[in-house]
Amino acid sequence: MMYQKIIVPVDHGNRNMKTEHKIFTSGFVEGDCRPALGEYLQYNGRYYALTEQRIPYMRDKTLDDRFFILTLFAVAMEAEKQMLNTKDTLLQVALPVGLPPKHYGALYRKFEDYFMGRGIQQFTYKGIPYQAEIVETAAFPQDYAAAMTVYQKIAEYSKVITVDIGGFTLDYLLIRGGKPDLSVCDSLEKGVIRLYNDIASRINSEQDILIDDTDIDRIIRGERTDFYGEVVRIVEDMTRTYVNDILGTLRERGLDLKAGCVVFIGGGSLLLREYLEHSGKVGRCIFVEDICANAKGYGMLYQIQKKGR
Repeated sequence: MMYQKIIVPVDHGNRNMKTEHKIFTSGFVEGDCRPALGEYLQYNGRYYALTEQRIPYMRDKTLDDRFFILTLFAVAMEAEKQMLNTKDTLLQVALPVGLPPKHYGALYRKFEDYFMGRGIQQFTYKGIPYQAEIVETAAFPQDYAAAMTVYQKIAEYSKVITVDIGGFTLDYLLIRGGKPDLSVCDSLEKGVIRLYNDIASRINSEQDILIDDTDIDRIIRGERTDFYGEVVRIVEDMTRTYVNDILGTLRERGLDLKAGCVVFIGGGSLLLREYLEHSGKVGRCIFVEDICANAKGYGMLYQIQKKGR
């Protein structure tokens, strides 16, 4: 048996799972039979196939094993990317992970422990057998991690506000002098999933049309769709209102988005970039365009932590 160490930073998002190189929806279906199509994992006698249907929002992701299963997918994907899927190799996994700044202090120990002490895990991914043991876990505040990937751009500012618009939550964090100020942070249930649900409900009610998240994304991005003008107008108007509302909420919490620098993070921020930039409520800002930035930031902070020991 050969032993191979591998560092697999993972961002456990409510909408998407992200590693340094891979993105996939935070959801799967479980069954007794091998799936005919798609990426699947065989583990403990069951088959798990990735799906576009996300797991319902979980503030505490340690309540069951679903996010552990998704983590095994992440480990296998990164091992495949690094060509470490060699037979008779035991992967010794270091797992840098993260939590929203608001929940970090209360949950980071529990989240780290969730992955530890499970021993060697045997599973197959795409029919290839793997053996892996998570030997170390380190949790960091998300958003701060993502901001570290653009540190050279924000180093000149004494005060930086990170705004992470995710699937279910909108998280903000104040960074003073390059360090996170966890007394000025929060996690609000105002992510883009709420926008999707409100849009879908209104269009179904007023236009008798079913519209899904992908359709809404295309309209928000200004891409060509099969929907006629009134549907497009409703989506654009509701998106504009949503952006103004979330920026107004941040203002009410004492955050001056026109002072210092604002770092927008997350897939929701990229989706809404044009609306945010034209809102008139934001001054100097940077958009972290890499949707895997939190995962990469966890890896960077883990390496810094290791060197400091």
